[in-house]
Amino acid sequence: MSAPTLVDYAEVVERFDPVLGLEVHVELNTQTKMFCGCPTAFGAEPNTQVCPVCLGLPGALPVVNRKAVESAIRIGLALNCSIAPWCRFARKNYFYPDMPKNFQTSQYDEPIAFDGHLDVPLDDGSVFRVGIERAHMEEDTGKSLHVGGADGRIHGAEYSLLDYNRAGVPLIEIVTKPIVGAGERAPEVARAYVTALRDLLRALGVSDVRMDQGSLRCDANVSLMPKGATEFGTRTETKNVNSLRSVERAVRHEMTRQAGVLLAGERVVQETRHFDESTGTTSPGRRKETAEDYRYFPEPDLVPIAPSPEWIEQLRATLPELPWEHRRRIQAEWGLTDLELRDLVNAGALELIEATVAAGAPAGEARSWWVSYLTQQANARGVELADLPITPAQVARVIELVASGELSNKLARQVVDGVLAGEGEPDEVVKARGLAVVSDDGALLAAVDEALAAQPDVAEKIRGGKVQAAGAIVGAVMKATKGQADAKRVRELVLERCS
Repeated sequence: MSAPTLVDYAEVVERFDPVLGLEVHVELNTQTKMFCGCPTAFGAEPNTQVCPVCLGLPGALPVVNRKAVESAIRIGLALNCSIAPWCRFARKNYFYPDMPKNFQTSQYDEPIAFDGHLDVPLDDGSVFRVGIERAHMEEDTGKSLHVGGADGRIHGAEYSLLDYNRAGVPLIEIVTKPIVGAGERAPEVARAYVTALRDLLRALGVSDVRMDQGSLRCDANVSLMPKGATEFGTRTETKNVNSLRSVERAVRHEMTRQAGVLLAGERVVQETRHFDESTGTTSPGRRKETAEDYRYFPEPDLVPIAPSPEWIEQLRATLPELPWEHRRRIQAEWGLTDLELRDLVNAGALELIEATVAAGAPAGEARSWWVSYLTQQANARGVELADLPITPAQVARVIELVASGELSNKLARQVVDGVLAGEGEPDEVVKARGLAVVSDDGALLAAVDEALAAQPDVAEKIRGGKVQAAGAIVGAVMKATKGQADAKRVRELVLERCS
């Protein structure tokens, strides 16, 4: 079948109703894997975090990670799901090099959490409710590295390398019910849902939700049905979309592509597809299997899980304030406009500012540092704001030093530069660089007298009542002291000397 002509988006939503289904895989931040004691740290040398269990060697038996079950229950509760009083694992059989056992230990018809919903805030302040079909536990696969190809995929590669460090890392797969009624806003709803889910999971503390590292991955199912139809169309599944913007772009492209197929009188093929970040388009993967193809059957090596009502209620009591409710409260406390709040969230600054305030800094000063100077530093380094090598507590200490008069704003920026350069804590940088404000009257008077002597005409103007001329003397003193003089005290001394 030849590549279809993409249909203009306005025509797509005029002639078709989109139906979405989003499957989000979340790597949990447990210290060990789902069924063994191997560590889960990201970025270790390949195949150094493995054992007979996660390699699927004969005779090795799995043991369930209690912390992972606890995280799964908390996720289910936060998504307004029912928690199963009894559930078990199943074997999902398929054959791929990154599957050491040639099956994945997952959950099939008996998930730990089911039938929930998430109320998703959209850009205009409205809320769209997304139904949650299930949230189930499983293990992650290993990772394949295809070398020699043009796009990093197996097609055209010279050879492939396998890293099994990720095999067995605890995963929660969160599957939505069919998302209908979004209309032209379907791509926005998809992005907003994954954004809200990411924020919720981060608030729960169950995952670092780093899409760039694969700890949060989204599979986007898309189908179209003609206006007025009641039967869903054939869906495609765009796999492992790894950014919020890409989720929106992938859904939008797939809608325009499928419309082109249908309007050409052809059928959409049920298949997996890959999203190309550089072009914003999808390409075919493999024909999509059905549940029967996976030959699910109960895992014989693991006992069922039966969380008690008491344990579930204990975990419910640990749920945090919902992120969007928390933001509304912060917005009211800090007097932010909707636009200001959105900018702070988009910049990844809100939580950093909150942590700086919690460390003792006033909200205004904390916000000013993170959204101005520190944002500039992050942009210059090409990193996210949260990845700067400075903590909210260190920023709070710099703010405290300025408030106490020990640093000027100019000197404070030099202190922050020192912290960013790895020179130590703010107080250590101040001492090592000799940046403390000079407030000793003896030293300041000597500098003031020298500046007045160098500019007698300015001194005469001050004595004549033109006090604004004192600025020139203050500037000279600040230059002579390399910006370390207490400017306010210098001005007072200048006026005293010229009175």
